[in-house]
Amino acid sequence: MSRTTRWQFIILMFATQLATAEVIALRAGQLIDGRSDRPINNVIVLIENATIVAVGQDVDIPAAARVIDLGSATLLPGMIEAHAHPMMHDDNNYQYTHLSESSAYKTLRSLHALQALLSAGWTSVRIAGEADVYYGDQAIRQAIDEGYFTGPRLTGAGHYLSITGGGGDINYLSPEQSVVADGYIVDGVAEMRRAVRREIKFGSDWIKLLVTGAFMSANDNPRNVHFSEEEVRVAVEEARRFDVPVMAHAHSAEGVKLAVRAGVRSIEHGSFIDDEAIRLMKKNGTFLVPTMYIGDYYIHEVRDNPAQQKMIALSRETRPEFFANIGKAIRAGVKVTVGSDLAGMTAPSYPAREFAMLIEAGMTPMQAIQAGTRVNAELLGWEDRLGTIEVGKLADIIAVGNDPLNDITALERVVFVMLNGEVVKQP
Repeated sequence: MSRTTRWQFIILMFATQLATAEVIALRAGQLIDGRSDRPINNVIVLIENATIVAVGQDVDIPAAARVIDLGSATLLPGMIEAHAHPMMHDDNNYQYTHLSESSAYKTLRSLHALQALLSAGWTSVRIAGEADVYYGDQAIRQAIDEGYFTGPRLTGAGHYLSITGGGGDINYLSPEQSVVADGYIVDGVAEMRRAVRREIKFGSDWIKLLVTGAFMSANDNPRNVHFSEEEVRVAVEEARRFDVPVMAHAHSAEGVKLAVRAGVRSIEHGSFIDDEAIRLMKKNGTFLVPTMYIGDYYIHEVRDNPAQQKMIALSRETRPEFFANIGKAIRAGVKVTVGSDLAGMTAPSYPAREFAMLIEAGMTPMQAIQAGTRVNAELLGWEDRLGTIEVGKLADIIAVGNDPLNDITALERVVFVMLNGEVVKQP
């Protein structure tokens, strides 16, 4: 075949694909597009080649289009989960399951959890590090991208980096025992550089730092700052060489301020942030992923759990202060987003309970929905293609039966899911 003939063949094949591409028209009673302050009634969304090509009340539907009539349902952008741990499935003692289960087994469970999240309306998921020796979630992402499995869009960190004795270490064994911790233990600047490079080498497109102690791990204090300023600054600098952002687990105000000054993209939790930390986050454009519902989950759902009495006591004791602090951040204009800190441990509908927590802290229902769609897309750097239902965006679209502006729990009962223009779930 000559060069000219080859090009003619390629052009013909491309034209044929365009000619036979399925056009899908979604009809629904209401649209929340992720950007507007008010919903649009009686809407039609037209999708072609995975892309939204028309949105409105008077859209002309091509004769050959596949029409999906969702009745009075509300269409929304696919929800984005900004803080998930799909491998950590045992809320009794996640560090024990880390020690007792293989990376392969946890990876298979993680795939199951992620597919369940997709069916529940979470079309994109950021993994905030895993309790794993290897990089199972990065392998899942590759398998999804290559078409072997259907699953949500994935991004995130392979591990959470921790100091010796920190929230990513196993702190309840005797000195005679030698185990691989659930986090990746890093001490000092040189080890930090190597750890960041290793994470990126094996597929992490975020770096996760445990800057302070944690609520759930044994024998450490969430009010303590763990990494030094130099260690955090080096992590951010090293990641920046590869255009990789850094998320910082930080509960204490001093830990938040240290991480923000170093240039992290997001603060996870921020339980004890103060006014200075809020001003600094606003100035630097740092995102805040507060993960509020997980405290209530432990207080109400597993309150008799002997392995998590520290988590339960701290959550109960600090809840009023935590919610007041997040309310201040919301009023100050900090970019507060939706992340559950759950995934593998609960039913896939539970992460949507985070929306009600943000409303309790001071958001309107529309602001909360936008926090879990458009604002989270901005956090991920995906705002050019996701987070809103607009012409030119990829067709990640969900629907719920009731109006979430009147009943935010409707987001726990998703009835329709479209990912990249493909229908994954429908009534």
